[in-house]
Amino acid sequence: MALMPNRVKFRKMQRGKIRGKATRGNRVSFGEFGLQSLDPGWIDARQIEAGRIAAVRTAPDSRLWIRIFPQKSVTARPAETRMGTGKGEVDYWCAVVKPGTMLYELGGCTEAAARAAFNRVAHKMPVRVRFVRRIEFGE
Repeated sequence: MALMPNRVKFRKMQRGKIRGKATRGNRVSFGEFGLQSLDPGWIDARQIEAGRIAAVRTAPDSRLWIRIFPQKSVTARPAETRMGTGKGEVDYWCAVVKPGTMLYELGGCTEAAARAAFNRVAHKMPVRVRFVRRIEFGE
C-alpha cells in the first residue's frame, strides 16, 4: 500500500516552487549510512515504496529508516477534457525534496552492504543521490 496522509486540511494543493537547500533532515540521524538527495524534486509514494523494497531485499539483516513522507497531493485531469471544468482530482501523493534531504538511512550492516543496497535504491529515485556516512561530533 502506497504511503499517504490519514487526513489533510485541504485535499488539493498548488504546485509551488522548490527553492534553496534543505536545512532540516539533512544529516544521518538514526542509522550509520544514508542516501542524500542532490537535486530538488518530487518523489512519488510508489517510488519511495520501490526504494524501500529494494533496500530491504538487498540488505535484509539491516534496519531501514525512511526519512521522507509523501504529504503533497498532485492532481490530474482526465485526457481529452475541455478547459474550464475546474481542478482535477488527486492523482497521487509525493514528497517534496530539496537538495541535501536525507531520503533513507541504514544501520546494523557493513558499509559494503549499505553501498550495494543504496545503489539499487538510487536507480529507482527521480533525483540524483549520494551515499553518506554518519559524522560524529569531534571528527
